[in-house]
Amino acid sequence: MSKFTVEFGKDGLPPATEDGRLDAPAFHRNHDAIWAAIAGFLNGKNGDALELGSGTGQHAVAFARQAPQLTWWPSDFTASHLASIAAYRRAAGLPNLRSPQRIDLMDDGWTWQGDTGADKLAVMVCINVIHIAAWRVAQNLLAGAGRLLRDDGLLFLYGPYMRNGAHTAPSNEAFDASLRARNPNWGVRDLEAVTALAHDNGLDLMKVTDMPANNLVLAFEHR
Repeated sequence: MSKFTVEFGKDGLPPATEDGRLDAPAFHRNHDAIWAAIAGFLNGKNGDALELGSGTGQHAVAFARQAPQLTWWPSDFTASHLASIAAYRRAAGLPNLRSPQRIDLMDDGWTWQGDTGADKLAVMVCINVIHIAAWRVAQNLLAGAGRLLRDDGLLFLYGPYMRNGAHTAPSNEAFDASLRARNPNWGVRDLEAVTALAHDNGLDLMKVTDMPANNLVLAFEHR
C-alpha cells in the first residue's frame, strides 16, 4: 500500500538535519520519473515556475537544477516544510531558485509573491497534494492556475487517480480507503472530475503519463 505524509519529519519519518532539511523517501523514488514526464514540455519555456505543496523542497531543487532557464518559486503551508525548503535552497546555491513562500490552497483568493499583475506564470507544478486535502484545495488550485498562468502556461499534477470512477489497481483502492479512514474529505481523485474542473478554468488536458506505483502525471495547457 502507498504511504502518505501530511507533515514530513513526523510519523516515524527521518528527522530534520541540523540545518532543518527533511527527507521525503518518495522523492528518491519518483523525481527522475516525474522529470522525464515533464521535461519535454519545458523545452523553450522561459519565465516563472511555481511549485505548490513543495514539502521538503527536494523536488524544487532538482527541477531548478535541471531547468535553469526557468525561475522556480517553491511554496508550502507548513512551517517545518518552509524551513526545510529554505535549507535545501541555501545548500544548493542555485541562482534560479527563490525563497519559499507560504501559500494556503484553502484560501479562495491565494496568489504568489512574484505576482505583480503583469507577468504571469509559465509553469505550475503540484506533486502528491490533492488526494491528501479537501476537494476545495483542488478547486482552488485549478482556479488559481486559470487565473495566474499565462496563455500557453503549463500545469503538471502528479499522484494517484481513479479513471471513470474506478481505481486503476488494488493498491490504489487500499490507499484510498486508508486516506478516507483518516479524513473523509480526503481520497484518490477521479481523473475525469479533475479534467472537467480544469476545463472550467481554461485548462486543456494535453497528456496523461503513466508512472511507477500506479501514479499519473497530468499535463494541462492554459488556453
